[in-house]
Formats: sequence, C-alpha cells, structure tokens
Amino acid sequence: MRDGPNIANIAALIGDHARAEVLNVLMSGMALTATELADAAGVTRQTISTHLAKLREAGLLAVEAQGRHRYFRIADADVAQLLESMMGVAFGTGAVRVRGSPREPALRKARVCYDHLAGELGVFVYESLARRGAFALDASGVALTDAGRALVAQLGIDPLPSATRRPLCRTCLDWSERRHHLAGTLGTALLDRFQQLGWARRVPDSRVLAFGVDGEAALKAWLG
Repeated sequence: MRDGPNIANIAALIGDHARAEVLNVLMSGMALTATELADAAGVTRQTISTHLAKLREAGLLAVEAQGRHRYFRIADADVAQLLESMMGVAFGTGAVRVRGSPREPALRKARVCYDHLAGELGVFVYESLARRGAFALDASGVALTDAGRALVAQLGIDPLPSATRRPLCRTCLDWSERRHHLAGTLGTALLDRFQQLGWARRVPDSRVLAFGVDGEAALKAWLG
C-alpha cells in the first residue's frame, strides 16, 4: 500500500549529518548566514550552499535578505515541532550528544525551542498553568480559559486570538522531560516576557536560557 504523503524525501534530507546540524542550530530561533551555518555543520561554504538549497526547496528553511547578507531560519512552527519530536525519539533511544557536557544540565533545565520555552522550566510553566485552570480542550486542541487570561495578564500579556494560522496555545512534547511544554503564540509571548522582565537571558551561541536565582523565584511565585 502507498497511501498518504511520501516522507522518504524529507527523512533523507534531515538524515544527512550536515543538514541535521544546520536544523539543530536553527532551533535556537535565530536566523544565521550561510557562513555561520557552514561553521556549525563543519563543511565548506560551497557545500553548505548545496545543503541550504535542498532544505529551502523542501520547505524546511526560509531565507531573508538584508543588504548583502542572506539569513536562514526554520521555515515555520510546523517544521520546528517535527524537529523537536525527532529529538525526543533520538533521546529515547540514547542518541544524546550532550551527555557529560558541561552545558547539559543548563540545556535540560531551560532552553529555547524555536520560539518558546522548553526544558524542565518550560514543562513546569505549562503544568502549573494547567493545574490553575488556564487551559481547556476545544475542537482545535488546547484553548486558553478566562482564568488563564487573568494569569498571563499579571505579566502584562494580553493574549488576543492569533491573527495567523498559528494557534494561540499548542502543546509541544519536550525531548528531555518527555512531557509537554507550551508552544503557540502564547508560548512565544511568555518567552519574550520572561526576558523583558529580566528573569532570564539567552546564552550566546546556545539554545540555553539562563534563569537567575531571582528570576526563577519570580517565575515560581507568579505560578503559585
């Protein structure tokens, strides 16, 4: 039987080591140049151009031009969700590169998953909000309740319905915790707000999001 979409081409593209490295580094949510991606993947500039062209053609990457430079990024949240899910499968089979690395504990505690908070604290945020009645299930999945709107309003966030096709709330399976964290436009707004409030900061050249002692205490106080 050959029903349904053909995943072979996408699987083959992601399965290449250099292209997998490109996609992994772009899960930080940053847009990077071909030169930066070549360095991250450990290949030449000429080779990375071929890889990037294939990823763009498949719809996995998007590109933006600014002056003489072109910046590459993950195409959309659907691609990011696919990659996070694949990381979860890899983690479950023991394919973890960061085991034993000094960065591993920080990466598992709090990191950026494309445009929202993941890791131990990401799961903590989602589960704490859920316990306080912030979410309900509707036909489209997870919906924000009035109680949830009141909670995020305490941080100065007014979550209007999404003007794009992206949902306001969506769950994302966390590869290190194997439980869900919060994605969607609300997940993005919360990540941005945590940084604006000074609770957390991005670690350069990494997906790690570092919460200070006071920031983590403020986060937990907000969530009760």
